[in-house]
Amino acid sequence: MIAKLRQAALPIGVGLAGIALYGLLQVTKPQPTPNIEAPRPVSVEVVPAIRAASRPTVVVYGEVRPAVRTQLVAQVGGKIMSIAPDFIEGGQFAPGEVLLTIEDTDYRAAVDERRARVAAAKVDLEQALADADVARKQLAGQNDPSPLALKKPQVARAESALKAAETALSLAQTNLERTQINLPFKGRVESQAADLGQYVNPGKVLGSVFGTDVAEVRVALTTNQLSALGIPVGYIGGETGGLMTTLSAAMGGRIHRWEGRLTGLDAGIEATTRSVYGTVRIEDPYGEIHADSGMPLAVGLYVDAEIQGRTIVDAVQIAAEGLRAGDEVFVIDGEGLLDVRQVDVIHRNRDMVMLASGVEAGEEVIVSAIRNPVRGMRLQAVDDGAIADSVGDDATPTNNEA
Repeated sequence: MIAKLRQAALPIGVGLAGIALYGLLQVTKPQPTPNIEAPRPVSVEVVPAIRAASRPTVVVYGEVRPAVRTQLVAQVGGKIMSIAPDFIEGGQFAPGEVLLTIEDTDYRAAVDERRARVAAAKVDLEQALADADVARKQLAGQNDPSPLALKKPQVARAESALKAAETALSLAQTNLERTQINLPFKGRVESQAADLGQYVNPGKVLGSVFGTDVAEVRVALTTNQLSALGIPVGYIGGETGGLMTTLSAAMGGRIHRWEGRLTGLDAGIEATTRSVYGTVRIEDPYGEIHADSGMPLAVGLYVDAEIQGRTIVDAVQIAAEGLRAGDEVFVIDGEGLLDVRQVDVIHRNRDMVMLASGVEAGEEVIVSAIRNPVRGMRLQAVDDGAIADSVGDDATPTNNEA
Protein backbone atom coordinates (compact mmCIF):
# COMPACT_ATOMS: atom_id res chain seq x y z
CA MET A 1 0.00 0.00 0.00
CA ILE A 2 2.79 2.40 0.95
CA ALA A 3 4.65 1.50 -2.20
CA LYS A 4 1.65 2.36 -4.36
CA LEU A 5 1.32 5.79 -2.71
CA ARG A 6 4.99 6.49 -3.32
CA GLN A 7 4.56 5.60 -6.99
CA ALA A 8 1.58 8.00 -7.37
CA ALA A 9 3.21 10.91 -5.44
CA LEU A 10 6.30 11.02 -7.64
CA PRO A 11 4.67 12.29 -10.87
CA ILE A 12 2.44 14.64 -8.92
CA GLY A 13 5.45 16.20 -7.24
CA VAL A 14 7.25 16.60 -10.55
CA GLY A 15 4.21 18.34 -12.02
CA LEU A 16 3.87 20.73 -9.09
CA ALA A 17 7.58 21.54 -9.27
CA GLY A 18 7.24 22.35 -12.98
CA ILE A 19 4.31 24.67 -12.35
CA ALA A 20 6.21 26.45 -9.59
CA LEU A 21 9.26 26.87 -11.84
CA TYR A 22 7.10 28.32 -14.71
CA GLY A 23 5.50 30.80 -12.31
CA LEU A 24 8.91 31.87 -11.02
CA LEU A 25 10.20 32.45 -14.57
CA GLN A 26 7.14 34.55 -15.46
CA VAL A 27 7.56 36.73 -12.38
CA THR A 28 11.29 37.29 -12.83
CA LYS A 29 11.35 37.83 -16.71
CA PRO A 30 12.67 41.26 -17.87
CA GLN A 31 10.00 43.76 -19.13
CA PRO A 32 10.56 45.37 -22.65
CA THR A 33 11.15 49.10 -22.74
CA PRO A 34 7.99 50.84 -24.18
CA ASN A 35 8.60 52.62 -27.53
CA ILE A 36 5.90 55.29 -28.09
CA GLU A 37 6.21 56.86 -31.60
CA ALA A 38 3.86 59.53 -32.96
CA PRO A 39 2.09 58.70 -36.27
CA ARG A 40 4.04 59.86 -39.31
CA PRO A 41 2.50 62.94 -41.05
CA VAL A 42 1.01 62.56 -44.53
CA SER A 43 2.94 64.42 -47.23
CA VAL A 44 0.80 66.80 -49.32
CA GLU A 45 1.34 69.49 -51.91
CA VAL A 46 0.09 72.96 -51.04
CA VAL A 47 -0.39 76.31 -52.78
CA PRO A 48 -0.88 79.44 -50.69
CA ALA A 49 -4.07 81.42 -51.17
CA ILE A 50 -3.60 85.03 -52.29
CA ARG A 51 -5.76 88.12 -52.48
CA ALA A 52 -6.07 89.36 -56.06
CA ALA A 53 -8.20 91.17 -58.62
CA SER A 54 -9.47 89.32 -61.68
CA ARG A 55 -11.78 89.77 -64.64
CA PRO A 56 -13.35 86.38 -65.33
CA THR A 57 -14.08 85.24 -68.86
CA VAL A 58 -17.15 83.01 -69.07
CA VAL A 59 -16.92 80.39 -71.82
CA VAL A 60 -20.18 79.12 -73.31
CA TYR A 61 -21.18 77.50 -76.56
CA GLY A 62 -23.79 78.00 -79.24
CA GLU A 63 -24.79 77.80 -82.89
CA VAL A 64 -24.68 80.73 -85.27
CA ARG A 65 -28.04 81.68 -86.72
CA PRO A 66 -29.25 84.63 -88.78
CA ALA A 67 -31.12 87.45 -87.09
CA VAL A 68 -33.54 87.44 -90.07
CA ARG A 69 -34.65 84.29 -91.90
CA THR A 70 -37.67 84.33 -94.18
CA GLN A 71 -39.37 82.66 -97.11
CA LEU A 72 -39.62 84.36 -100.48
CA VAL A 73 -43.31 84.24 -101.46
CA ALA A 74 -45.10 85.40 -104.61
CA GLN A 75 -47.72 88.05 -103.81
CA VAL A 76 -49.22 88.04 -107.32
CA GLY A 77 -49.79 85.29 -109.85
CA GLY A 78 -48.23 84.88 -113.26
CA LYS A 79 -45.44 83.32 -115.29
CA ILE A 80 -41.84 83.77 -114.10
CA MET A 81 -40.10 85.77 -116.82
CA SER A 82 -36.60 86.14 -115.32
CA ILE A 83 -34.46 84.87 -112.45
CA ALA A 84 -31.39 86.69 -111.15
CA PRO A 85 -28.11 84.75 -111.59
CA ASP A 86 -27.47 85.02 -107.83
CA PHE A 87 -30.83 83.48 -106.94
CA ILE A 88 -29.25 80.07 -106.28
CA GLU A 89 -28.30 78.24 -103.10
CA GLY A 90 -25.53 80.28 -101.47
CA GLY A 91 -26.04 83.30 -103.72
CA GLN A 92 -25.91 86.78 -102.20
CA PHE A 93 -28.12 89.76 -102.92
CA ALA A 94 -28.27 93.45 -102.04
CA PRO A 95 -31.22 95.41 -100.61
CA GLY A 96 -33.79 96.07 -103.34
CA GLU A 97 -32.09 93.79 -105.88
CA VAL A 98 -34.67 92.07 -108.11
CA LEU A 99 -34.42 88.31 -107.67
CA LEU A 100 -37.38 87.19 -109.82
CA THR A 101 -39.70 88.91 -112.29
CA ILE A 102 -43.28 87.80 -112.94
CA GLU A 103 -45.01 88.64 -116.23
CA ASP A 104 -46.57 92.10 -115.79
CA THR A 105 -48.71 92.55 -118.93
CA ASP A 106 -52.03 92.14 -117.12
CA TYR A 107 -50.89 94.34 -114.23
CA ARG A 108 -49.79 97.18 -116.52
CA ALA A 109 -53.18 97.03 -118.25
CA ALA A 110 -54.87 97.16 -114.85
CA VAL A 111 -52.87 100.27 -113.95
CA ASP A 112 -53.87 101.99 -117.20
CA GLU A 113 -57.51 101.11 -116.60
CA ARG A 114 -57.43 102.48 -113.05
CA ARG A 115 -55.81 105.68 -114.24
CA ALA A 116 -58.62 106.16 -116.75
CA ARG A 117 -61.18 105.67 -113.98
CA VAL A 118 -59.41 108.20 -111.81
CA ALA A 119 -59.49 110.70 -114.65
CA ALA A 120 -63.20 110.08 -115.18
CA ALA A 121 -63.89 110.43 -111.47
CA LYS A 122 -62.07 113.75 -111.41
CA VAL A 123 -64.27 115.00 -114.28
CA ASP A 124 -67.39 113.83 -112.44
CA LEU A 125 -66.25 115.65 -109.29
CA GLU A 126 -65.59 118.85 -111.22
CA GLN A 127 -69.06 118.58 -112.81
CA ALA A 128 -70.67 118.00 -109.40
CA LEU A 129 -68.85 121.01 -107.92
CA ALA A 130 -69.95 123.18 -110.83
CA ASP A 131 -73.57 122.04 -110.49
CA ALA A 132 -73.42 122.75 -106.76
CA ASP A 133 -72.06 126.24 -107.39
CA VAL A 134 -74.89 127.00 -109.85
CA ALA A 135 -77.51 125.66 -107.44
CA ARG A 136 -76.12 127.74 -104.58
CA LYS A 137 -76.36 130.90 -106.67
CA GLN A 138 -79.87 130.09 -107.86
CA LEU A 139 -81.10 129.38 -104.35
CA ALA A 140 -79.36 132.31 -102.72
CA GLY A 141 -82.70 134.09 -102.12
CA GLN A 142 -84.51 131.13 -100.58
CA ASN A 143 -84.67 130.41 -96.89
CA ASP A 144 -83.15 127.10 -95.73
CA PRO A 145 -82.74 125.23 -99.05
CA SER A 146 -82.37 121.46 -98.79
CA PRO A 147 -78.91 119.80 -99.18
CA LEU A 148 -80.23 117.91 -102.17
CA ALA A 149 -81.23 121.18 -103.85
CA LEU A 150 -77.70 122.49 -103.16
CA LYS A 151 -76.23 119.35 -104.82
CA LYS A 152 -74.28 118.42 -101.66
CA PRO A 153 -75.00 114.63 -101.86
CA GLN A 154 -73.93 114.65 -105.50
CA VAL A 155 -70.62 116.31 -104.59
CA ALA A 156 -70.04 113.82 -101.75
CA ARG A 157 -70.75 110.91 -104.10
CA ALA A 158 -68.32 112.26 -106.69
CA GLU A 159 -65.61 112.75 -104.03
CA SER A 160 -66.11 109.18 -102.77
CA ALA A 161 -65.96 107.82 -106.30
CA LEU A 162 -62.67 109.66 -106.90
CA LYS A 163 -61.21 108.34 -103.66
CA ALA A 164 -62.24 104.78 -104.57
CA ALA A 165 -60.73 105.15 -108.03
CA GLU A 166 -57.46 106.47 -106.55
CA THR A 167 -57.38 103.56 -104.08
CA ALA A 168 -57.91 101.07 -106.88
CA LEU A 169 -55.10 102.75 -108.87
CA SER A 170 -52.78 102.53 -105.88
CA LEU A 171 -53.56 98.80 -105.48
CA ALA A 172 -52.98 98.19 -109.20
CA GLN A 173 -49.63 99.98 -109.00
CA THR A 174 -48.70 97.92 -105.92
CA ASN A 175 -49.54 94.69 -107.74
CA LEU A 176 -47.42 95.84 -110.66
CA GLU A 177 -44.49 96.47 -108.32
CA ARG A 178 -44.99 93.03 -106.80
CA THR A 179 -44.16 91.43 -110.14
CA GLN A 180 -40.54 92.31 -109.32
CA ILE A 181 -39.63 90.35 -106.22
CA ASN A 182 -36.94 91.83 -103.95
CA LEU A 183 -36.08 92.18 -100.26
CA PRO A 184 -35.22 95.24 -98.15
CA PHE A 185 -32.01 93.76 -96.68
CA LYS A 186 -28.82 92.15 -97.89
CA GLY A 187 -28.57 88.43 -97.48
CA ARG A 188 -27.93 84.98 -98.85
CA VAL A 189 -30.15 82.44 -100.58
CA GLU A 190 -30.71 79.31 -98.51
CA SER A 191 -32.90 77.39 -100.94
CA GLN A 192 -34.53 78.00 -104.33
CA ALA A 193 -37.85 76.58 -105.56
CA ALA A 194 -38.64 78.44 -108.79
CA ASP A 195 -37.93 77.83 -112.49
CA LEU A 196 -37.96 80.11 -115.49
CA GLY A 197 -41.35 79.99 -117.23
CA GLN A 198 -43.11 78.45 -114.24
CA TYR A 199 -46.59 79.75 -113.48
CA VAL A 200 -47.02 80.69 -109.83
CA ASN A 201 -50.08 81.63 -107.81
CA PRO A 202 -50.19 84.18 -105.00
CA GLY A 203 -48.72 82.57 -101.87
CA LYS A 204 -46.36 80.25 -103.76
CA VAL A 205 -43.04 79.78 -101.88
CA LEU A 206 -40.21 80.57 -104.26
CA GLY A 207 -37.30 79.99 -101.87
CA SER A 208 -35.88 80.79 -98.46
CA VAL A 209 -33.28 83.44 -97.60
CA PHE A 210 -31.56 84.90 -94.55
CA GLY A 211 -30.13 88.30 -93.79
CA THR A 212 -26.39 88.87 -93.39
CA ASP A 213 -26.51 92.27 -91.69
CA VAL A 214 -26.50 90.65 -88.25
CA ALA A 215 -25.90 87.12 -86.96
CA GLU A 216 -26.84 85.78 -83.54
CA VAL A 217 -25.61 83.07 -81.22
CA ARG A 218 -27.91 81.78 -78.49
CA VAL A 219 -25.93 80.74 -75.40
CA ALA A 220 -26.97 79.10 -72.12
CA LEU A 221 -25.59 80.58 -68.88
CA THR A 222 -25.72 79.18 -65.36
CA THR A 223 -26.48 81.33 -62.33
CA ASN A 224 -22.82 81.07 -61.27
CA GLN A 225 -21.75 82.40 -64.66
CA LEU A 226 -24.21 85.28 -64.34
CA SER A 227 -22.64 86.08 -60.99
CA ALA A 228 -19.19 86.13 -62.57
CA LEU A 229 -20.44 88.43 -65.34
CA GLY A 230 -22.18 90.69 -62.83
CA ILE A 231 -25.46 90.87 -64.78
CA PRO A 232 -29.02 89.94 -63.74
CA VAL A 233 -31.65 87.81 -65.42
CA GLY A 234 -33.37 89.95 -68.06
CA TYR A 235 -30.21 92.03 -68.68
CA ILE A 236 -30.36 94.44 -71.66
CA GLY A 237 -27.17 95.91 -73.11
CA GLY A 238 -28.73 99.31 -73.81
CA GLU A 239 -26.49 102.16 -74.91
CA THR A 240 -23.30 100.28 -74.05
CA GLY A 241 -24.16 97.63 -76.63
CA GLY A 242 -23.61 94.77 -74.17
CA LEU A 243 -20.63 92.77 -72.95
CA MET A 244 -17.69 92.17 -75.28
CA THR A 245 -17.66 88.60 -76.58
CA THR A 246 -15.05 86.74 -78.62
CA LEU A 247 -16.33 83.85 -80.74
CA SER A 248 -13.95 81.15 -81.93
CA ALA A 249 -14.10 77.94 -83.95
CA ALA A 250 -11.57 75.54 -85.45
CA MET A 251 -11.86 75.19 -89.22
CA GLY A 252 -9.30 73.89 -91.65
CA GLY A 253 -6.70 73.40 -88.95
CA ARG A 254 -6.90 77.03 -87.81
CA ILE A 255 -8.64 78.84 -84.99
CA HIS A 256 -10.80 81.66 -86.37
CA ARG A 257 -12.14 84.43 -84.15
CA TRP A 258 -14.92 86.99 -84.47
CA GLU A 259 -16.01 89.85 -82.24
CA GLY A 260 -19.55 90.35 -80.97
CA ARG A 261 -21.53 91.53 -77.94
CA LEU A 262 -23.88 89.88 -75.47
CA THR A 263 -26.81 92.23 -75.98
CA GLY A 264 -29.28 90.72 -73.55
CA LEU A 265 -30.62 87.82 -71.52
CA ASP A 266 -34.03 86.18 -71.46
CA ALA A 267 -36.35 87.34 -68.71
CA GLY A 268 -36.89 83.82 -67.35
CA ILE A 269 -35.03 80.63 -66.44
CA GLU A 270 -35.42 77.65 -68.75
CA ALA A 271 -37.33 74.98 -66.84
CA THR A 272 -35.48 71.88 -68.10
CA THR A 273 -31.83 72.94 -67.84
CA ARG A 274 -32.29 75.70 -65.20
CA SER A 275 -30.19 77.95 -67.43
CA VAL A 276 -30.71 81.50 -68.66
CA TYR A 277 -30.36 82.02 -72.39
CA GLY A 278 -28.65 85.07 -73.82
CA THR A 279 -28.13 86.46 -77.32
CA VAL A 280 -24.75 87.40 -78.77
CA ARG A 281 -25.02 89.66 -81.84
CA ILE A 282 -22.34 89.94 -84.50
CA GLU A 283 -22.47 92.75 -87.05
CA ASP A 284 -21.84 91.95 -90.73
CA PRO A 285 -20.73 88.32 -90.22
CA TYR A 286 -20.04 87.83 -93.95
CA GLY A 287 -18.39 91.23 -94.49
CA GLU A 288 -14.85 92.40 -95.06
CA ILE A 289 -14.40 93.11 -91.36
CA HIS A 290 -13.55 89.41 -90.99
CA ALA A 291 -11.25 89.27 -93.99
CA ASP A 292 -8.15 89.01 -91.77
CA SER A 293 -9.27 85.59 -90.57
CA GLY A 294 -10.22 84.55 -94.08
CA MET A 295 -13.43 82.98 -92.83
CA PRO A 296 -16.93 84.46 -92.49
CA LEU A 297 -19.04 83.60 -89.47
CA ALA A 298 -21.20 81.09 -91.31
CA VAL A 299 -24.75 80.29 -90.31
CA GLY A 300 -24.94 76.89 -88.62
CA LEU A 301 -21.37 77.00 -87.27
CA TYR A 302 -20.85 75.87 -83.65
CA VAL A 303 -18.64 78.33 -81.79
CA ASP A 304 -17.13 78.96 -78.37
CA ALA A 305 -18.16 82.31 -76.90
CA GLU A 306 -15.81 83.97 -74.39
CA ILE A 307 -17.70 86.71 -72.57
CA GLN A 308 -15.75 89.34 -70.64
CA GLY A 309 -17.12 89.57 -67.10
CA ARG A 310 -16.98 92.18 -64.37
CA THR A 311 -13.80 92.93 -62.45
CA ILE A 312 -13.67 91.07 -59.13
CA VAL A 313 -11.55 92.92 -56.56
CA ASP A 314 -10.32 91.94 -53.10
CA ALA A 315 -11.22 88.27 -53.50
CA VAL A 316 -9.19 85.26 -52.34
CA GLN A 317 -7.75 83.23 -55.20
CA ILE A 318 -6.71 79.56 -54.94
CA ALA A 319 -5.57 76.94 -57.43
CA ALA A 320 -8.39 75.06 -59.15
CA GLU A 321 -7.12 71.74 -57.77
CA GLY A 322 -7.73 73.02 -54.24
CA LEU A 323 -11.52 73.03 -54.58
CA ARG A 324 -13.07 69.71 -53.52
CA ALA A 325 -16.54 68.27 -54.02
CA GLY A 326 -19.28 70.12 -52.20
CA ASP A 327 -17.33 73.42 -52.35
CA GLU A 328 -14.87 72.28 -49.68
CA VAL A 329 -11.20 73.24 -49.36
CA PHE A 330 -8.50 71.37 -47.39
CA VAL A 331 -6.16 73.69 -45.47
CA ILE A 332 -3.10 73.02 -43.25
CA ASP A 333 -3.59 74.99 -40.05
CA GLY A 334 -0.85 76.55 -37.95
CA GLU A 335 -0.24 73.27 -36.08
CA GLY A 336 0.22 71.20 -39.24
CA LEU A 337 -3.20 69.58 -38.98
CA LEU A 338 -5.87 69.14 -41.64
CA ASP A 339 -8.74 71.64 -41.52
CA VAL A 340 -11.75 71.28 -43.83
CA ARG A 341 -13.34 74.59 -44.87
CA GLN A 342 -16.67 75.30 -46.53
CA VAL A 343 -16.17 78.13 -49.05
CA ASP A 344 -18.33 80.55 -51.04
CA VAL A 345 -17.26 80.36 -54.70
CA ILE A 346 -17.52 83.52 -56.81
CA HIS A 347 -16.00 82.16 -60.00
CA ARG A 348 -14.04 79.13 -61.16
CA ASN A 349 -12.21 77.98 -64.28
CA ARG A 350 -9.66 75.37 -65.26
CA ASP A 351 -6.80 77.24 -63.56
CA MET A 352 -8.11 79.03 -60.49
CA VAL A 353 -11.06 79.63 -58.15
CA MET A 354 -12.16 82.98 -56.72
CA LEU A 355 -13.60 82.79 -53.19
CA ALA A 356 -15.70 85.27 -51.25
CA SER A 357 -15.20 83.56 -47.87
CA GLY A 358 -13.91 80.41 -46.18
CA VAL A 359 -10.17 80.86 -46.77
CA GLU A 360 -7.91 83.76 -45.92
CA ALA A 361 -4.98 85.02 -47.97
CA GLY A 362 -1.72 83.32 -46.99
CA GLU A 363 -3.25 80.06 -45.81
CA GLU A 364 -1.81 76.87 -47.32
CA VAL A 365 -4.38 75.13 -49.50
CA ILE A 366 -3.83 71.44 -50.25
CA VAL A 367 -3.89 70.68 -53.97
CA SER A 368 -2.87 66.99 -53.92
CA ALA A 369 -5.07 63.98 -53.24
CA ILE A 370 -5.45 62.64 -49.68
CA ARG A 371 -6.63 59.10 -48.97
CA ASN A 372 -9.28 58.93 -46.26
CA PRO A 373 -8.98 62.55 -45.10
CA VAL A 374 -9.94 63.14 -41.49
CA ARG A 375 -10.17 66.55 -39.87
CA GLY A 376 -7.21 66.96 -37.48
CA MET A 377 -4.89 64.43 -39.16
CA ARG A 378 -1.22 65.49 -39.23
CA LEU A 379 0.15 66.69 -42.55
CA GLN A 380 3.47 67.81 -43.98
CA ALA A 381 3.84 70.17 -46.95
CA VAL A 382 6.38 68.86 -49.44
CA ASP A 383 6.03 71.37 -52.28
CA ASP A 384 5.03 75.00 -51.98
CA GLY A 385 3.75 76.70 -55.16
CA ALA A 386 2.41 80.10 -55.91
CA ILE A 387 -0.22 81.73 -58.05
CA ALA A 388 0.92 84.76 -59.97
CA ASP A 389 -0.16 87.94 -58.24
CA SER A 390 -2.11 90.50 -60.17
CA VAL A 391 -0.01 93.46 -61.27
CA GLY A 392 -1.00 96.78 -59.74
CA ASP A 393 -4.67 97.58 -60.27
CA ASP A 394 -4.91 95.82 -63.65
CA ALA A 395 -7.43 93.02 -63.83
CA THR A 396 -6.30 89.60 -65.03
CA PRO A 397 -8.64 87.95 -67.57
CA THR A 398 -9.40 84.31 -66.95
CA ASN A 399 -11.11 81.63 -69.01
CA ASN A 400 -14.15 79.99 -67.48
CA GLU A 401 -14.91 76.32 -67.94
CA ALA A 402 -17.70 76.03 -65.36
